Amino acid sequence: MLKSITTIALFTVAFLAPVMVSSIASYSDLGASAFAEEEKKEPKFKNVKTRKRQSVGAKCGKSLEKIQVVLEEEDWTKSMEMLEGIEASSKTCKSAYEQTQVWKFKGYVYYSLDDFEGSIRSYKQVINGEGTPEDLRLDTRYTLAQLYTAEGRYADAAEQLEIWIEESTIVSNAARGLLAQIYYQLERKDDALALLELAIDDVESKGKLPKERWWSLQRVLYYEKNEYNKVIDILEKLVKHYPKWTFWKQLGGMYAEQERPLDQLVASDVVYMNGKYDKESQVLGLGYMYLAAEVPYKAAQIIAKGIDDEIIERTAKNLEVLGTAWYQAKELNLALSALDQASQLSESGELQFRMAGVYLDLGQDKQAYQAALKAAEKGSVKRPSSNYLIMGNALVNMHCYKDAVGAFQKALKVAEDEKEKRFPKQWIKYADVEGTRLGKLRDLGAEVPSCRK
Repeated sequence: MLKSITTIALFTVAFLAPVMVSSIASYSDLGASAFAEEEKKEPKFKNVKTRKRQSVGAKCGKSLEKIQVVLEEEDWTKSMEMLEGIEASSKTCKSAYEQTQVWKFKGYVYYSLDDFEGSIRSYKQVINGEGTPEDLRLDTRYTLAQLYTAEGRYADAAEQLEIWIEESTIVSNAARGLLAQIYYQLERKDDALALLELAIDDVESKGKLPKERWWSLQRVLYYEKNEYNKVIDILEKLVKHYPKWTFWKQLGGMYAEQERPLDQLVASDVVYMNGKYDKESQVLGLGYMYLAAEVPYKAAQIIAKGIDDEIIERTAKNLEVLGTAWYQAKELNLALSALDQASQLSESGELQFRMAGVYLDLGQDKQAYQAALKAAEKGSVKRPSSNYLIMGNALVNMHCYKDAVGAFQKALKVAEDEKEKRFPKQWIKYADVEGTRLGKLRDLGAEVPSCRK
């Protein structure tokens, strides 16, 4: 993300444009006579000796005035041709200071033509020019640092910006932020973090809002240092002041990293409710979070909608999860529907076993018996003993005691330990006694329920 040269190029344009425009704006009132370089300012630079102010002669001024008109029309090609003509002449702009002004114009025109290399050459001429005023030389270093950054020449960018910071009386937080990003590209991550913290602390101390890009880079740097709590602190600020769904998603991920499931659920649900999840893993993952939070009804709603919206694939596994959620939410008929759809996509008897249990809970004994029978026929039931117990219970409820004893005996046979054998033994005893009792009553002429499977 932050390694992208394109991102950095876009980042620097915001700084470049004002510098460039000011270079042109100073010529907006060119006259026939000589004109001053700029209005007198308070001293801005350290260790600068007082020097005689320089000016552009009348002949050079008239030529640059003509170019100014073409520049305002944004005819960059013609502007460059005119500037090259002036530069080639030994009579138009001949003083060292006048040459500096021509190079400054050329740097801006090259930039406007998307020729960053040409722009860099011209601005280097400004920096190295004998007639360049110290304040212009310093400002041009900042511009050059931006151009180097846009071209991915980070070492050169760092060199120019470090000189600018060293020689400037006032260093802006914007400059610190730019140099921090350059340092990140140069793997000078501790230096980058120190600059960012200085800029962010300074801005916050004044009650102002730090730039989004500063927090974003700071977040990455802390993440790479495994300082996850600080990453969370930054993301919480980003979602508040620069709300983006990517930040909410990252925040949810960081909450999960720090084992804060409830916070993870809240952050993820914010994204989901705004329709920003479009992948199966995202929607299904949120369903699992609600199941883990013991909110199965919400989990079922999310998974069902995901399947209907064709975000979640209609597989046996996903339908089984849906069935589980509906079952835990006590929506048994919906659970049956989901499990039945899942069973049609699976060769395993496990889903039929699950359905048999739901049918038994609903009091639909015949369907429970048939589902358990299908489960046994298909096989691959994780707990075959439990499947035969359901089958036996359904048969008991239908007064088919002899068959029920047979089912319980099968459960006893496949039970894996004494604990698992306890229930089949109890049910065998019960079914045998109850069947015998009702049989005797029937022999005496009493009207008793008969097997109705």
